[in-house]
Amino acid sequence: MSSPTRTLVSGTRPLLAVVLLAGLLGACRADRAATTGSTYPVDLRTRHPIVLADADRSLDIFPTGIGHLDPRQRADLEAFLVEYRRYGRGALLIEVPRGVSPALAGPVERTGAAIRRLAAEIGVPAGGARIGDYPVANPGLASPLRLSFQRMQAKVADKCGLWPRDLGVSDLRADWSNEPNWNFGCATQANFAAQVADPVDLVRGRPEGRIDSIRRTQDIGRLREGKDPSTQWRQDGQTNVNNAVKGD
Repeated sequence: MSSPTRTLVSGTRPLLAVVLLAGLLGACRADRAATTGSTYPVDLRTRHPIVLADADRSLDIFPTGIGHLDPRQRADLEAFLVEYRRYGRGALLIEVPRGVSPALAGPVERTGAAIRRLAAEIGVPAGGARIGDYPVANPGLASPLRLSFQRMQAKVADKCGLWPRDLGVSDLRADWSNEPNWNFGCATQANFAAQVADPVDLVRGRPEGRIDSIRRTQDIGRLREGKDPSTQWRQDGQTNVNNAVKGD
């Protein structure tokens, strides 16, 4: 005759197994992170949204010994001025260093004149540039001419590097919630926004460009003749690239 204690233990084993199995299955839920009742959005695109706002675009031009623009600085300046003409708002500000050593005063002045001449050549109106100055902190260091203007740019609405919740073990409920930290994804969003050439592309798509009517007429004519309208690309040695790709 079995004892009551042994009967009770053997009867609770199946119940305990069911509870453990239910716990394991609950931990495998795919939507666990979305149903934890987070205090902030789980999706990084909602947590760190990209917005459009006016911001400064700046370029430093360092004067050379004889006060001219070397090829590298001329190329940088041309691209900067073209961007100003296309996207700039307001005036183009040219700040000249004030308080440099007497040996650099001449090159700084000649570099400023070269910048204004190039701006006029590219099409910046005479009244579109304002001349200012800024005090240098150390006359012994290189002091550039600073160009800046306002334009619309894409950026992250929040400041990256914020950690409102401890990542350690101080809050067990937060540590076991299977949620991303607040700063997660902020740097990725910021880098993506900085790489966008035209911020308006994030708001709407671009209209279709003009069609190549000559190419379209040729392709339609080939189709009517039962010929393949695709381009037959060839490499050196008269190798047909199309057939080589199809053969692979």
